[in-house]
Amino acid sequence: MSTQHYPNFRLTRDRAAVILVDHQVGLILGVEDHDKEELRRNVLALAKVAKAHNLPVLLSTSADEGPNGPILPELRALLPDAPLVRRPGEIDAFDNDEFAATVRDLGRDQLIIAGISTDVCVAFASLSAIDAGYQVHAVTDASGTWSELAAEASINRMRSAGVTINSTVGVAAELQRDWRQPGGQETAELMATNAVPFYGSLVAFTRAGESASV
Repeated sequence: MSTQHYPNFRLTRDRAAVILVDHQVGLILGVEDHDKEELRRNVLALAKVAKAHNLPVLLSTSADEGPNGPILPELRALLPDAPLVRRPGEIDAFDNDEFAATVRDLGRDQLIIAGISTDVCVAFASLSAIDAGYQVHAVTDASGTWSELAAEASINRMRSAGVTINSTVGVAAELQRDWRQPGGQETAELMATNAVPFYGSLVAFTRAGESASV
């Protein structure tokens, strides 16, 4: 990554929005490219990061009265006030007029996108957003699909189109910038208890050692 490219595409709190597409109770059952509980944990962590940094969030579902099922209830409970666009049939979310208009109304030019599946709803929405002039970060560990091969193919496709491939922890750290800044402790705790559990254990071990030495 060139030194000119990174500052321009670096996520900032005043430019970024989070879009979570098709995290539905039926669809998550078919995810095979990584652990389903890890995916669920990362999706919730990403939502919590958005809340911690006051980022607008847009939720969307596809045919949620059929086998795809409703949105993950714990995700909706975490973001009760976020707009939810229920697409009746459009596969690319940007083909839905309400969705496209809601994205525009967010007033942000950096879109952090995750969903199920990586090779369909995430890839299609990311490519459409790039075409519309947005900067896009696809969060692959908060997304999932039916095979590792499908995930790899879609990631290559998105990257070649200009999408930045990112992770939940990468997004959190990039938005935070400096752990000494406001929100640093909250962001670190979110990462430790949700996206990177090993670090939470490391912190607890360190604190226990400090207490024992007093």
